[in-house]
Amino acid sequence: MADSTMNPAEAPKKRTSKKAGEQVGMAAPTVDSPAETAKGRFSKAIEEARAGAEALKGEALEKSAAYKAKVSGTTADWVDEAKVYAGQAKEKGAALAVEGKARASDALGTLGKTISETAGTIDEKLGVQYGDYARSAARSLQETAAKLEAKDLAELGEDVKEFVRKSPGVAIGVAAIAGFAIAKMLSGGSDD
Repeated sequence: MADSTMNPAEAPKKRTSKKAGEQVGMAAPTVDSPAETAKGRFSKAIEEARAGAEALKGEALEKSAAYKAKVSGTTADWVDEAKVYAGQAKEKGAALAVEGKARASDALGTLGKTISETAGTIDEKLGVQYGDYARSAARSLQETAAKLEAKDLAELGEDVKEFVRKSPGVAIGVAAIAGFAIAKMLSGGSDD
């Protein structure tokens, strides 16, 4: 029979190593230092922050594009409305100008006719010379009324511009008198 006792040299030796996994042949898990763990977490946080910033940037670009489209649409609508209102104002202004031209022509004609009718009385009261002045003024007023009636608004505008260029002092005086007359008419002619 065989001897069951072993001698110490034959006995399996117990290995003592720093890592327990080496005895079995497994790789030991590596334990990171606290600084390496913090670095890893920080790097991961930075990556997540970058990804979040990219997502927010994309979302902001989408929203800004949507707002830009909305503003462009609103602006286009406002421009269209302004064009419509400008067209309406132009039409109304032209209608008022034609009406004003007709009224001014009628007023000048009526004034010329009145002066012409009173020329006889002026002859009797002041003399023939003053009656002739009245008739001449009446003729001038009636001719002016006829010219005013015959011209369109564009021609009248050019005539006014030419008059202002030739005699700006008279134009300012006429404008002041017209402004005063309009103010009197609008205030009802009441003197307080």
